[in-house]
Amino acid sequence: MIDLYYWTTPNGHKITMFLEESGLEYGIKPVNIGKGDQFDPAFLKISPNNRIPAIVDHAPAGGGKPISVFESGAILLYLAGKTGQFIPKDLRGQVETLEWLMWQMGGLGPMAGQNHHFAHYAPEKLPYAIDRYVKETSRLYGVLNKRLTSRDFIVGKQYTIADMAAYPWVIPDRQGQDIDDFPNLKRWLAAIRARAATARAYARAKEINPLPRKPHTDEERKILFGQDKSVVR
Repeated sequence: MIDLYYWTTPNGHKITMFLEESGLEYGIKPVNIGKGDQFDPAFLKISPNNRIPAIVDHAPAGGGKPISVFESGAILLYLAGKTGQFIPKDLRGQVETLEWLMWQMGGLGPMAGQNHHFAHYAPEKLPYAIDRYVKETSRLYGVLNKRLTSRDFIVGKQYTIADMAAYPWVIPDRQGQDIDDFPNLKRWLAAIRARAATARAYARAKEINPLPRKPHTDEERKILFGQDKSVVR
């Protein structure tokens, strides 16, 4: 049994996508990041960076005491290793999967996240910042679109954790991009969206957080965007 500490963000969706695909037994423990649940001392014991997602595996391979994992990329690698699923068996395929997983973790996720922040959440609209991150998102979309030329998925014919990592960061429609400019990416999105496990994963999100998206309150903004060293405790 796996406990998934989760909220309805792109990084959270990565893990529900894997768990729904793999058939592993899991339960969701909601961590409402707008209310500050991520600072609960019990959560910080397994996620010291006060970010979701995190997991606790109560039945790790080989037995022994439960294993906790934080950071979405590390969780995907752990689950792929545990199940032997969604990562190639051959060395070259594994290397490519790791490359593109790190590309998402270090590039697509952070840049799209800053795009969202300055375009939609920042109290002051800064044209330079918005332009900077919208353009970088466009560049990254272009990189992935090129990669998907003559490939079903990022690593080839096999659907992998690299695809699960990238997909939730491409589907938002608030990134200042026209998906028709990226035909390979558009095809890839449709293929992943059509998977039954993807539908189940996003259905779980609506169960956990059914309210429509609305502007953050001042208190939520302070919790989400006003953190400094004082929150590390």
